[in-house]
Amino acid sequence: MYPTTTYKTANTSANRLNPTQRDEVIIRYSYLVKYIAGRMAMRVPPSVSFDELVSAGTIGLIHAVDRFDPDKQTDIKTFAEYRIRGAILDELRSMDWYSRSMRKKIQEVEGAIRKVEARTGSEATDWEVAEELGLPLEEYHLMLSNIHSISLLSLDDFIKGEENDSINRRSFQEKIISGDDPSENISKIEMKRVLAQGVRTLTEKEQLVISLYYYDELTLKEIGEVMGLTESRICQIHTQTLIKLKVRLKRYYET
Repeated sequence: MYPTTTYKTANTSANRLNPTQRDEVIIRYSYLVKYIAGRMAMRVPPSVSFDELVSAGTIGLIHAVDRFDPDKQTDIKTFAEYRIRGAILDELRSMDWYSRSMRKKIQEVEGAIRKVEARTGSEATDWEVAEELGLPLEEYHLMLSNIHSISLLSLDDFIKGEENDSINRRSFQEKIISGDDPSENISKIEMKRVLAQGVRTLTEKEQLVISLYYYDELTLKEIGEVMGLTESRICQIHTQTLIKLKVRLKRYYET
């Protein structure tokens, strides 16, 4: 890794990389694009072109290098990984796989979870949500699998920006590594608190899936092997868990 001090001494007022350093860093970390694109390709429908993911990731890498500020981001590799992943997610979202019927199904699951938890005062279980929807458990699980297979569920769409009261598409990861503005810090701390509270309400199995998927970056198949469950079951748990967390974030923003 290039030492941070090299960046600082070579850049003056703007604290940015000079042209020579810029090209060197882009080349040095270009391998991250294919690696991250490859991992994410395992999570999306086969109709999505790998080249499209690489192209989007490359743009993310370039933006990361151009926006890198050693006074705010001390690790350019981590910053680049966030930007690459975010750029690929933006590209996937732009494809808008959600059909109206699928959006409606997601909203129905959210509504069912809300009703169950309001009525019971505890975490909604699979069978309780299925019962609230008036579906057999097997059919509810199939619904979750279908939602996951054709959609890109993400918590990013439920992150509120400081500039207004609307929900924006700025990624949670980007928000976490943003600059040192005091208001930003307060927002980041509060967001972490809300998400941490939401995760703590999940079952141990759901927490483990979230941890393995987002922190260890395992694929659903790999998580299934670790937990001794089928990839299909992990897919269902992951989908329902994200919807639950979205419900909690929505609840926070609505209060």
